[in-house]
Amino acid sequence: MEPETVVNEMSVVLVDEQGEFTRRRIGGPKGIDAIVKLLGVSVYDVEETGYPQRMRERIERDRILRKREEQRRRRAAFDRGELPD
Repeated sequence: MEPETVVNEMSVVLVDEQGEFTRRRIGGPKGIDAIVKLLGVSVYDVEETGYPQRMRERIERDRILRKREEQRRRRAAFDRGELPD
């Protein structure tokens, strides 16, 4: 569970075994009870426990892959003689 901020509503982050995740707004504290009842899962407050290690590793891995793809795209453009942005 992620707390409400000035920018975002209270939300829940569901994380699978490979670290993939999805984030959904839950509409406030009553939404926490609904999630627990609906999914039958434990809910942890991110401010107390932090995000799961597998989620952090997945985010970092995806960031590295996006950076590599951008470098490949720029290199291909350079090889074609296109000027960088």
